[in-house]
Amino acid sequence: VQLQASGGGLVQPGDSLTLSCVASDSDRTLNYYAIGWFRQAPGKKREGVAIMRKWDGHTYYLESVKGRFTISMDNAKNTVNLQMNSLKPEDTAVYYCAADRIGRGNWISGSEFDYWGQGTLVTVSS
Repeated sequence: VQLQASGGGLVQPGDSLTLSCVASDSDRTLNYYAIGWFRQAPGKKREGVAIMRKWDGHTYYLESVKGRFTISMDNAKNTVNLQMNSLKPEDTAVYYCAADRIGRGNWISGSEFDYWGQGTLVTVSS
């Protein structure tokens, strides 16, 4: 599975931004247990931001983004989006999409997630 993330950029506090991640596979059979977004700010540990379980849509959100960020999945397009509203300077980080193939991934830290996109930088600054 290959993951291609896009949508990062420089925005001002309070602005919105949408990140997109397109998943593809060489045999056109995309099988994964969960997919979502992680972020890592300079000098900080990677953290799960928003994760969605594929079969039932169950979601996890980092406490600090609840009510501001929304993860959505378009199965027909094999795309997972992260709508980010009311952005704050503390949201500044490199954002990565990742997929957990068989359900062993840690949604808090991202450990054991099998596939990772290249990362897209989100900078929130006035």
